[in-house]
Amino acid sequence: MTADLDRLVEGLERQVMEQARAVYSDKVIQEFHNPKNVGRMPAPDACGIVHGWCGDTMEVYLRLDGERIVQASFMTDGCGPTIACASMLTQMATGISLAEAARIEPEDLLALLDGLPEENAHCAELAVNTLREAITNGNESRIER
Repeated sequence: MTADLDRLVEGLERQVMEQARAVYSDKVIQEFHNPKNVGRMPAPDACGIVHGWCGDTMEVYLRLDGERIVQASFMTDGCGPTIACASMLTQMATGISLAEAARIEPEDLLALLDGLPEENAHCAELAVNTLREAITNGNESRIER
C-alpha cells in the first residue's frame, strides 16, 4: 500500500513539474522551489508591506550599513511566481545602495527571471513596490532619529 502511494505521489510531482516547465522559465522554477532570503528579519532597519491587487501580501525587510543594503529578506503568502520574484529581488538588492535599489524596475526583475507569463507580470511589480515601500520607510525612520 505504501509503495502504491509513493508511486502516485511521484507521478503527481512529475506532472506538476512538467506543467510548470511548460509555463515558467527554469530560473522561476528554481527560485520558487529554492527561494533565498525567506523569513522575517528581527529588528530590521527598514520594512515594507504591500498588499497586491491579486490578494497576495509581500513583506520586505532590510538591514543597512549606512546607505548600503547588507541584508534583505521577505515573506509572502503569494503564488510561486510571487515567491520567485521576491527571492530574486532580495538577491538583487543585497550589497547595493538604497538609491540603486530604488531604481530597480519590474522589467529588470523579469529579465533576470527570464520572464513570466503576462498574467504573472504583476508579481514583479508587487516585489518592486514592496522594496520601494521598505526604502521609503527606512529613509523616514532615519530622518526621525
